[in-house]
Amino acid sequence: MNWKMWTDGWRLGLDVQHVIAMRMLRISAGGAPAHAECRRMVAEKLAAGAAAHAAAFTALVSGEGVEAATARAMVPIQRTVRANRRRLRRAG
Repeated sequence: MNWKMWTDGWRLGLDVQHVIAMRMLRISAGGAPAHAECRRMVAEKLAAGAAAHAAAFTALVSGEGVEAATARAMVPIQRTVRANRRRLRRAG
């Protein structure tokens, strides 16, 4: 595993923790925004997981190897997490 993969994973872990904290605040406030956030959270997880699976599968079928498949699988997950972090920050 290369250094970039380690640092990307570390950064993703930090971003995930921020998103979890901001989502918990929004959900704990209750009401319609909380329900919408819960629905969005589930839908995004399913979509990001499917995209990660497809990316890894494509890399493996193309003969790129496990490291490339892992790197490609992380891309849609990173994109989703970072988009959520930006969105939740703006929402306050």
